Amino acid sequence: MPTIKDVAAVAGVSTATVSRVLNGERVREETKQEVISAVKALGYRPNQIARSLKTQKTFSVGFVVPKFDPFFMQVAQAIEYVLNEKGYSLIVCNSDENLEREIGRVKMLSQQQVDGLLVVPTSGTASHLVELQQKGRPIVLVDRMVRDMVVDCVLVDNVNGAYQAVEHLVTLGHQRIGLINGRLEVTTGEERYRGYQRVFEDYNMPVDEELIGIGDFTIESGYLLTKKLLGLSEPPTAVFVANYEMTIGALTAIHELGIRMPYDLALVGFDDMELTRLAAPPLTTVIQPMREIGETAARLLCKRMDGDHSDYPQMYRLKPELAVRGSSDPAWRSV
Repeated sequence: MPTIKDVAAVAGVSTATVSRVLNGERVREETKQEVISAVKALGYRPNQIARSLKTQKTFSVGFVVPKFDPFFMQVAQAIEYVLNEKGYSLIVCNSDENLEREIGRVKMLSQQQVDGLLVVPTSGTASHLVELQQKGRPIVLVDRMVRDMVVDCVLVDNVNGAYQAVEHLVTLGHQRIGLINGRLEVTTGEERYRGYQRVFEDYNMPVDEELIGIGDFTIESGYLLTKKLLGLSEPPTAVFVANYEMTIGALTAIHELGIRMPYDLALVGFDDMELTRLAAPPLTTVIQPMREIGETAARLLCKRMDGDHSDYPQMYRLKPELAVRGSSDPAWRSV
């Protein structure tokens, strides 16, 4: 196995300089790149135990997600890529949208002495995170925020994303537009609900509360709420489904009922995964920048773990985009 001396010899620097680069200390950028190139060329892996004893760091980061779904796994992949470049490993845990489980996962990661935490909170309760933060553990919230906590956040502009989706349906002539949304105590659910309502306010259209279904971000709730909306005596002509798993449930219900999109019903979903593009017709959807979310959160956490607390706290609101496809627009044609 290559040693730190081998890396120093290839890079043409001292072993002390290699150590400084590996520990994230400041060196000239040219020297840093030479060391990184030598590390990659030799396949060098530092002795993590010795490194931890010397630096009092574990070079590990925890990421608590509400579920192991495609969205959060793609975000985790982007996070891991950035962290690996900086010498950190990533531990991903699932809270199953349960606060008690989230508290347990955060406690477990804290006991493992992770150097920082990335958390997708399951509710507005944050006392367990505040307590850890007060002990000096860097924390960055991802995708969702907790309103009563001063903390770094990396989010998507959910209000704008929902607004784009519903305005698209209004401009196609729809007035009875249903909403299938997640829990409102979670900021993603509350903000997407707010975006839906804002379109009706701006276009001076009444909101029919009968057309609003609140679920729990699961496939089952998306399925049941779609069946309920489409079973109304005067069903909606269009539906906006505000998260990926609920969209899968909605598509299942629509298929079972034999409804033709977009002629019998226009549908817009949230999150652009492979399955949504393979639907027949392909699904109009709000695209979240998953890779950018993960990379931004990881870089921000690394900055805090390096002791840089300038411009604290930071809140990033990343821009979503609407991809119009055949599930909503009869005039859509693939390129």
